[in-house]
Amino acid sequence: MNAAPRIQTTAGRLAALGFADGARAERLLDELGPEAVGDLALLDDLVGAADPDLALTTLSRLVERDPSVLGTFRADPDLRRRLLGVFGLSAALGEHVVRHPECLPSIQWTRWPALGDLREEMLLAVGADPDTAEPVAEPAADGVTAGPGTPSTSGTPGPAMEALRVAYRNRLLHLATRDVTGECTLAEVAAALADLASVALEAALAIARAEVADAGDVRLAVIGMGKCGARELNYISDVDVVFVAEPKEGVDETKALQTATRLAQGMMRACSASTPEGALWEVDANLRPEGKMGPLVRSMESHLAYYRRWAKTWEFQALLKARPVAGDLEFGQQYVAAVNELVWQAAARPKFVEDVQSMRRRVEAHVPAGEADRQIKLGPGGLRDIEFAVQLLQLVHGRSDPLLRRRATLSALAALSRGGYVGRDDAKALAEAYTFLRQVEHMLQLHRLRRTHVVPADTADLRRLGRGLGMTTDPVGEFTTTWKRHALEVRRLHEKLFYRPLLQAVARLPETEARLSTAAATARLEALGYADPEGALRHIAALTSGVSRRAAIQRTLLPVMLGWFADAPDPDAGLLGFRQVSDKLGTTPWYLRLLRDETAVAERLAHLLGTSKYVTGLLLHAPEAVAMLGSPAELAVRPAATLAAEAAAAVGRHAEDAETAVAAVRALRRRELLRTACADLSGLIDIEEVGQALSSLNDVTIQAALDTAINKVTLERRAPFPTRMAVIAMGRLGGLESSYASDADVMFVHAPLPGAAERDATGAAHAVAEETRRLLALPAPDPPLQIDAGLRPEGRQGPLVRTIASYRAYYDRWASHWEAQALLRARFCAGDAELGREFVALVEPLRYPAGGISADAVREIRKLKARMEAERLPRGADPALHTKLGRGGLSDVEWVAQLIQLRHAGAVPALRTTRTLDALRAAAGEGLLDPADEEVLAQAWLFASRIRDALMLVRGRAADSIPTTVKERVLLARALGYPPEGTEDFVEDYRRATRRARAVVERVFYED
Repeated sequence: MNAAPRIQTTAGRLAALGFADGARAERLLDELGPEAVGDLALLDDLVGAADPDLALTTLSRLVERDPSVLGTFRADPDLRRRLLGVFGLSAALGEHVVRHPECLPSIQWTRWPALGDLREEMLLAVGADPDTAEPVAEPAADGVTAGPGTPSTSGTPGPAMEALRVAYRNRLLHLATRDVTGECTLAEVAAALADLASVALEAALAIARAEVADAGDVRLAVIGMGKCGARELNYISDVDVVFVAEPKEGVDETKALQTATRLAQGMMRACSASTPEGALWEVDANLRPEGKMGPLVRSMESHLAYYRRWAKTWEFQALLKARPVAGDLEFGQQYVAAVNELVWQAAARPKFVEDVQSMRRRVEAHVPAGEADRQIKLGPGGLRDIEFAVQLLQLVHGRSDPLLRRRATLSALAALSRGGYVGRDDAKALAEAYTFLRQVEHMLQLHRLRRTHVVPADTADLRRLGRGLGMTTDPVGEFTTTWKRHALEVRRLHEKLFYRPLLQAVARLPETEARLSTAAATARLEALGYADPEGALRHIAALTSGVSRRAAIQRTLLPVMLGWFADAPDPDAGLLGFRQVSDKLGTTPWYLRLLRDETAVAERLAHLLGTSKYVTGLLLHAPEAVAMLGSPAELAVRPAATLAAEAAAAVGRHAEDAETAVAAVRALRRRELLRTACADLSGLIDIEEVGQALSSLNDVTIQAALDTAINKVTLERRAPFPTRMAVIAMGRLGGLESSYASDADVMFVHAPLPGAAERDATGAAHAVAEETRRLLALPAPDPPLQIDAGLRPEGRQGPLVRTIASYRAYYDRWASHWEAQALLRARFCAGDAELGREFVALVEPLRYPAGGISADAVREIRKLKARMEAERLPRGADPALHTKLGRGGLSDVEWVAQLIQLRHAGAVPALRTTRTLDALRAAAGEGLLDPADEEVLAQAWLFASRIRDALMLVRGRAADSIPTTVKERVLLARALGYPPEGTEDFVEDYRRATRRARAVVERVFYED
């Protein structure tokens, strides 16, 4: 019988594959037997580990303990790959597997359990009832778990503590296998570690309950602080906690606090005591009031009294992370809610910012001199630089901006970026550095499961770190270079943000000199996460193939632009749009030169194309508009008078052809829509400025179309035009709050010239109104502007155009409350300005009635609003996510403002405005609306308006509801400035804002 095939495992070959000691590796492989030596897949997985020698050593020990492991690995290659990945990084977890090989089949490797399942598993491990977290009377019979019912009261660790450590490390091993194989992000790993610590604390508390008499007499909550509270825990870290307790009904408070103190002490001992299975980690309660000198457990009242009177600035900084993690969670949540009210007022304390800055300098001064340049936590450019900067900005600005009130560093940093407190580039650089440093920290701690933050000097250790991060060409050199680069950038940004918190970001990404080959493009696309790499490669090939100057410049541009597209919400759409625009402009001399020489233009173009189908569509019809991306000044909204003059000139050039004239005006509108959208997505203008710009642009467009229609009708009649005409803006146009998808709500009014027959004048005016609507709605490459006259008297059943005398007669006799409400937005926008002023003066008494509207009218308006809520919401729409008609949405806020105007504008001139937010601000200024309510309503209105505009920008078509599909939600959230993992934050932020607004509506509008 022939011998099994054998790999030529010479020492030199193994060393070339990545083993540091080829001879030793050859010997260990030989000892594993011919089946292992001949297993190429096993060798590949060993070589792929961060430290192949360590992985092989651990495997050899495991096989010596349990020879069946090799068979298990052959049957389950996925298990082999995961475990060898951990073995190559963590000697401590490898030791755990060697001691407990029976743990392998008991772990579900591909799924991390839900928190409830994790809690049940840990409580069962120590013999506690998962439903009550109380100890059971008898320990488990099989010896795998040990109940806390028979503990040692002498302080000697019992079997329950050992069982807790084994169960904990089994799950730690499980998480590490998912971490080292890249199946979960840093945030997911840190959150899972915090959850694992929480359930371990719960199990430890169950052990303590078995030792403490009268444990049921007290409510004890364990409050996680620091990284545990923020759900961003390390593999090995002190778990910072604070204890708060209160007696059960009928129990003396002093006795209850004594019982709670014994429970807390027992819980801490159950985690930190040394056993044959080691310890978990230290439970550190030094962040409690008065630190080590204060009582271990206090009542809630005692905590609050201390924080109100004695707490130092750093203590409020620590409370940013507070979260209930074990014990009585409901009571813990009450505690956190109470202290949060104090935390977010801390910035008002004298010298608050200076105190935080001084604390950071003291922390840095205490780093041992020999460690300072290798400390990734406390040293310059380390994690603390990022955390202190983020926390200071949170505390300073979170007082007035609830969206900044987040525990986790990356989530808070993203919120600061979205709010404009940190520049996007700065936030991105800090997030990347934080992620890198935390990954390094995790790998340092995983090796021996020891709490360390010092990068080792030993080359072998540095090699393991570099390979663990995927750096295989020159692990030591690449790791050191990357680490130093991040540290320098963190220190720069820390000094910029921490000592000058409001300084705006000015850094730009440098232009790369790398050339793009097909192989390099494939690797980049896969690494950057393009959804359709094959399609992307086709676009790249089309752009870069050939020997032309155009192709050469594209090969220079694309390596860096691929990264910018990947930073956008939809990189595939961005690359496709870039190809399409380049196809239209590629032969234009200035286009590629502009992108090559002006990095900001290329980066902004990548962001816009990868974010907005609306912008891409506009650019494809006017690609030369790329030139306006050169500077913020080019994207500034142009004055209405300038646009009106340009539109009038376009109409004059084509006076004989109405359709050509209006086509030129619509092309002007398209260009300005693009300018506004680009400025919007680039964060250069806010949502109020967007509404003002779009409304002014629509005014100019309507005026030009009206002039063209009058000229055409006049030529067709072969007689002078017999009347004056004006267009009255209504709805969002009247409020100067137009969105990208808005129709133009208007009313047409005319006044016959002296001597003109009214019937003839009305016919001519009607013809002009119809022609105006037709010209603006004609099929064309440019977006149409639909003219909607449905708010006119008698609605769609009434005449399209009326004389001003007819309007007066109608309003005097027939006007309803809803029409008076609609007229609150009436504003002259085009045509004869004097006639427009006459119309506005005519409706003033109706929309601003002296003495306000009657109680009956108020009731009728409320009934109408309630009926709209019940009937107009589209079938199947979620009321909580519909931005226009949903609870706390645009309609809710606008009706509050309009009811206040109808009731008080007759006596309060400041309320006489067509704009919603101006009306709310005036109401607050005049004491008619609580300023806090005004702020809540304004925030909800602005948020909903931003979402409606973002929906149009992202999808290229109008919508009112936050989409239900995950992909569309992610794209929308990204367009609004949320990070890739922040989609749920976005939805929750909107729900929170609208819930608060709806509560104000119920109280102010319905007086409920």
